[in-house]
Amino acid sequence: MMTHAFGAPRHIVLVGFMGTGKSTVSRLLAEQIGCLAVDMDAEIERRIGRDIPSIFAQEGEAFFRRVESEVLAALLASEDSSIIATGGGAVLAQSNCDLMLKQGMVVALTAQPEHIIARVRGDENRPLLQGDVEERVNKLLADRKHAYAFAPLQIDTTALEAQAVADLIAEQWKATVR
Repeated sequence: MMTHAFGAPRHIVLVGFMGTGKSTVSRLLAEQIGCLAVDMDAEIERRIGRDIPSIFAQEGEAFFRRVESEVLAALLASEDSSIIATGGGAVLAQSNCDLMLKQGMVVALTAQPEHIIARVRGDENRPLLQGDVEERVNKLLADRKHAYAFAPLQIDTTALEAQAVADLIAEQWKATVR
């Protein structure tokens, strides 16, 4: 488990638009610093017993966002240190952003739109991308233009390998626990 000094963050929370590398980086980072990696979308699927597209289709986005907030709060309340990869929309509720900042070190992963489109094209598990993927990504990016700005650490993943991103975050985290 991660050791932490008094006042140092117990969790590292990765936020950012879909396709910026949150899930991959969280696994690499957790392995590197010795703690649990939690993908919030996978945790929501586990708790509800259905995949994200069926949750959206059957219950709607408002229900999904409510569950997402509950799962985030539960994960951040855990005494066990973890790397939490949030869903791209977890930042849409200000209360989620406030909680993340209070309970963890928040890192926003960003990428250029064309890079995101290349990463998410063909991913059937993204209900917000139904239809023209390029058009949907650009619209969502515009809608969420400032949604990730609250994160104190911002890393553009466009030209970086996932391991390099994990290394940057680990270095920043280690500096907070000294």
